[in-house]
Parts: sequence; C-alpha cells; structure tokens
Amino acid sequence: MRAGPSDRPAVAAIADAAAATPQAPPGTTPAPAITGMVPPERAAELTRDYQDKLALLWHAALQVRPGEKFPEVVPLPAEDRRFRGAAWREQPFHSLLLQSYLLYAGYLAELAAAATLPPEDRRRLQFMTRQYVDAMSPSNFPATNPDVIARALETQGESLASGAGNLLADLRRGRSSMGEHAAFEVGGNLAVTPGSVVFRNELVEVIQYRPTTPTVHERPLVIIPPCINKYYILDLQPSNSFVRHAVAAGFTTFVASWRNIPPALAHLRWDDYLEDGVFAAFDAARDITGSPSINALGFCVGGTLLACALAALAARGDASVASATFLTTMLDFADPGEIGVYVSEAFLAAREPALLAGQRLHGGELATAFSSLRANDLVWNYVVSNYLMGRTPPPFDLLHWNGDSANLPGPMFAYYLRELYIRNRLREPGALTMAGERIDLTRIGAPAYVLATRDDHIVPWRSAYRTTQLLGGDVTFALGASGHIAGVINPPQPRKRNYWVNERVPSDADA
Repeated sequence: MRAGPSDRPAVAAIADAAAATPQAPPGTTPAPAITGMVPPERAAELTRDYQDKLALLWHAALQVRPGEKFPEVVPLPAEDRRFRGAAWREQPFHSLLLQSYLLYAGYLAELAAAATLPPEDRRRLQFMTRQYVDAMSPSNFPATNPDVIARALETQGESLASGAGNLLADLRRGRSSMGEHAAFEVGGNLAVTPGSVVFRNELVEVIQYRPTTPTVHERPLVIIPPCINKYYILDLQPSNSFVRHAVAAGFTTFVASWRNIPPALAHLRWDDYLEDGVFAAFDAARDITGSPSINALGFCVGGTLLACALAALAARGDASVASATFLTTMLDFADPGEIGVYVSEAFLAAREPALLAGQRLHGGELATAFSSLRANDLVWNYVVSNYLMGRTPPPFDLLHWNGDSANLPGPMFAYYLRELYIRNRLREPGALTMAGERIDLTRIGAPAYVLATRDDHIVPWRSAYRTTQLLGGDVTFALGASGHIAGVINPPQPRKRNYWVNERVPSDADA
C-alpha cells in the first residue's frame, strides 16, 4: 500500500535527514575509484544489484506509516556492538540510515573483492575500503547515533561536554584512552610479583622473581617478552599473572625487560637483541642458579627472537635450552595476516634509509597500526564511548599494557621487516646468518609447546601452526580461544575460555 498524504511529513523528514547524513552518498567516492579496478561487466552487475536493493529499501520506507516499525530489508548484524541500541531497529529514520549504510558497505566490499589486482594489492584495497566503511558508520557521528542523542538529552548536554573534555585530554596525551589512565601503576597494582633486577646491560634488564615454595626445580624458566611493549604482560595482576603461577609451581623464574630505546641506542641491530638480550638472559639465569640447562618461553616477537637464538645455539652444538614455549609467535611469514597490508617493498624502500641511519620506530606507530586491524573495536568504539557519549573508559589492565609501548632501533626493525616479513627467509634452512651462525630451525631439537589463538589479528593461528612443521623436536600445539593477548592472559580461574588440541599434529592446520 502506498503512503497517503498524511504520511508525507514523516517520509519527507526521513528523506531530508538521510540526504544530510555524513556518510558517503551512494554513487560517490570511493565507489568510482574502485569500479575502475573491476572488470566492467562485473562492476555493472554489482552496481545494478546494489541499486535494485536500494530501490527495494526506499520502497519499503515509503510504506511505513507513523508508529509502525521499519521493516528489515537489509539483514541487521546481530553481533555488531555498534548497533546494539533498540533505536537502530525501532526508529524509522535510524533504521533506514543503518540499512542504507550496510547496503552501501556491502557494495563497496564486493567491488573491492572483485578488483583485478595482484593478490597483495587487492588485499590492501579491501583493507583500505574497510577502513573507509568503518570510519563512515553512522554510529560515529553525534547527529546520526540515536544512543548519543538519547544520552545527550538525558544528561542535558553534560555528556557532550564531558566528551569534549575527554578529547582534549587525549589530544594532550597524544593517543586515545582505552582505559582509565590513572587506575594502574607499575609496581603499585601491576607487576607486583616480588622480584629484583639481577643483571643489566644497555639493552636489557633481567628480573629474578622471589621463590614462594620450600624447594624449587633445578632448571629455571627464562621468559622473553615482546620488545615492542613492556615486560610485565605476563605479570599484570596477581589474579592473572603467569609469572606468579610459575613461581608458585616451583620454577625459579627470570624475565627479560627490554629497554625503551633512546636516541643513543638507535643503531642497534637484530643480532644485538640476540647477543645482548636473549643470550644475556640465558647466561644470567644459568650463572645465578648454577643449572647447566634452562627452560625458555617467548611471547609474540619475543618468541621469534627465542627461535632465532635457539637455532644459533644449535649451530654451536649448545643444547642448554631443554624446552621452548612459543606463545602467539610467527616463524613462517608466508601469511602474516592483515598486518601485511603495512609491510611491502614500497613501504620499506621509503623508510629503510632513515631506519638504517639510526631513526627509531616509535612504539605508538605500531600500536596505531595494530589497532587499525580491528578499528571498530580498538578505535571507533572508544571514539563513540569517550568523546560522543562522554564516558570514562573502565580500567582494564590488558589495554593499559597495550598502550605502554616501547621504541625500537631502526636497523633492527628494518632487518625484521625485510628478512622475515617480506622475504620470509627464517623458514629457509641456512638462508640467514645471525650471531655469526647459519640459522636452521630444523636443528632445534628441544621439545616445544606452541600456543596460538583463534581470533588473533596479529599472528593468524594458521601461520603460528606452521611452527610445528619447522622445528626439529617434538612439538605440542594448542589452539586457544580469543585473541593475541586475551587468549594468552587467561588464568585457570575463572573458566572463561576453551581450547583445542590434537596430539597427532598433522601437516595441515585445518586438518
């Protein structure tokens, strides 16, 4: 049934408001730029399909009478946290706006997927298209987010004033707040497992933790954390501290704390991180405990450094590392996941001269890149909550650590990008020389435990699984739930997660 005269004011209001929304109108940028990369027949097919669906949506809009619920012509994402509010479904204007946005977003995604580009270039196009689509969501603008409007009315505008204050505070700090900044203090309520620095050089400090059991295992545990953040990821709070757990299990535990690289150390190389970092921590643990052997654990790039160190030791005939644990670690970089959109020959060619000359990579650069991989969760979620809703983010220890990043020296980072990410030479026996030794991962004979996490956006679990085919010793693989950090920092209590194991460790990850 067509809308009658009495319905025209409501329909006109919807049309006028939709035309004034900050999202890109259908048919404007970036669609023309993308369609130029798509075969004409396919582009025309996708455009016709989009226009037909858009016509159906507007036809449905014209049938809605005052007080009626807007029909769901475009399926609404049930698990998308941006649109959880009932108003997105119950208010005609916002429902039309949301469905128009979802329709256009799907159209752009299909165009990008159909682009006739080399696979890596098409992947970058799809990534940038998603960044554009996520940024233009109607949930990101105060005039088109019904939850923001409702909160502003409820608080008589106080939420908007608070949001402006939050924005100014973050501008002064130089980054968005993901948690209450003042809620945590390292040594106060984070990283409180008792211990002391037992070794220090210009690159690393080694922390030994105080034993809590009457006797300890003869062989100590040495932890190599990622060097792009601070050391305390495995010792956040007593309830979720792996360090505390290890000490309580009778292990003499050491952790390498990487230096936040100052300008004076911007010349350091990958080999320096092995010699003065990993090997120095190993030596300190053996010297202090008197044990001829150790157990070692590496997290993320700390695991990559650990594997390189173990391969160098194997080339020297040194079997002093009795076991190795790799947490969300990549050794085969054939599929680095979406972080690969930032890693290319062109990018490195532009940055490498400055990096090799001693320019540092600032930790904030990597933090921003990692956040963009999950922009809705790690960027726009906080834009809406902090600035539009005027809320203060709750304290969250993982996110506090995530924002406590560290600088890396340019030569070290350039080597890491070129030889591991771009050329993927670590997996090739003898292709690289580190610490004076030819690196061959198959010579690592110590038993290894490899943990990957299903939703990891930094180290895809299938890429982490390839480690099982690279090492020479017995390998146990476990696939945990959740992501790169939350899937690892997951104490036995409370029972929040699950995991999968397969003792056979087939060559194919999906099998």
